[in-house]
Amino acid sequence: MFRLMGRDYDSAVMGGGLCGFMLGTTANAVANMEALVHKYGPAPRAFLVVPMVGAFFIDFSNAMIITVFLNLFSG
Repeated sequence: MFRLMGRDYDSAVMGGGLCGFMLGTTANAVANMEALVHKYGPAPRAFLVVPMVGAFFIDFSNAMIITVFLNLFSG
C-alpha cells in the first residue's frame, strides 16, 4: 500500500493506519498513526484521508456486505 499511496511520509503514516484497520477499527488506525506522528512529525493529509475512508467507506460497505450475505443464507 505504501507504493500505491505515493511513496512519501504521508503514505508511510497511512500504511500505519492500514495496520490499525487490520487490528479492527478506525480508532486503532488513528492510534497507530498518532504513535508514528508523535515520533517522526506531523502528517495532516494522512489524518484527513484515513479516518474518512475508515469511517465511511469501509464501515458502510461492511454493513452492506453483511446484510447481503445474511439475506442470501437465511432461508
